[in-house]
Amino acid sequence: MRLCRFGDNRLGLVEDAVVRDVTGALDVLPGYRYPLPTSDQLVTHLDAVLRRARELAPDAPALPLDQVTLLSPVANPGKIVAAPVNYQKHLEEVRGDSRLHHNNPSHTAAIHTMGVFLKATSSLVGPGQGIAVCKPDRRTDHEVELAFVIGKTARHVRREDALDHIAGYAIGLDITIRGPEDRSLRKSPDTYTVLGPWLVTADEIADPDVLDLEITVNGEQRQKSNTRYLIKDVRELIVFASSFYTLHPGDVVLTGTPEGVSPIVPGDEVVATIQSVGSMRVSVRAAEEPAVDASAQNAVGEPV
Repeated sequence: MRLCRFGDNRLGLVEDAVVRDVTGALDVLPGYRYPLPTSDQLVTHLDAVLRRARELAPDAPALPLDQVTLLSPVANPGKIVAAPVNYQKHLEEVRGDSRLHHNNPSHTAAIHTMGVFLKATSSLVGPGQGIAVCKPDRRTDHEVELAFVIGKTARHVRREDALDHIAGYAIGLDITIRGPEDRSLRKSPDTYTVLGPWLVTADEIADPDVLDLEITVNGEQRQKSNTRYLIKDVRELIVFASSFYTLHPGDVVLTGTPEGVSPIVPGDEVVATIQSVGSMRVSVRAAEEPAVDASAQNAVGEPV
């Protein structure tokens, strides 16, 4: 199934070019008082939400997909985990270009040396909210990545059990300011983690390590690869991350980007596509400009 969030925090089931408004399915979620749980409650109770959504779907309002503003399918991740230079050709690309590594040794180290890093959860948006360039005097790059969402608590996970801990998959854009600073700083401004266009439940993707992915900017292809070229594959990322800290339902993991990273500027239109997940269109603006609510700025919407 394809589950999306849209508009004023509505919940939808995506069927071809239509969104079924099944917001009523959120009624199955328990109520909480402070202190709130550390995990995303929709993902924690995803099975119950999906059962109720299926019941509501036949009579639910049907909205054209291209007329809704798509939000991040996960509202409250406890953390966003990201894998640096996790494709060999991208590692070579970074090592060979001072505009990418800025003479910082940590930027050219392999993932086996650097491990993963964390991005601020405040950087998370959906495709309909767009990217706001916050440092126009510095180079800002796109990075397309397969993202997955943790579905159940994971700690010291074995490789053979890793995929059992995934709730679903999405497209991730890890937007990056180039410079000498730490990755977590340069990749954490508001809107610099775009997740969407929806959550594809894990049962629809048997093997996440054989998926084509690509990105175009203003119609020009910039990146194109396949997740088979990941240095640390999806299973290994779960094993590695869960050996350091507990992964909770709703935590988002970005698996890394292939070669071809390049600049984006206000006015650009980015289209990211991942096989078996879908496509999303994202507009780029200057940070001082308000986000655009027009439907034309949202996901392409056709599942791949």
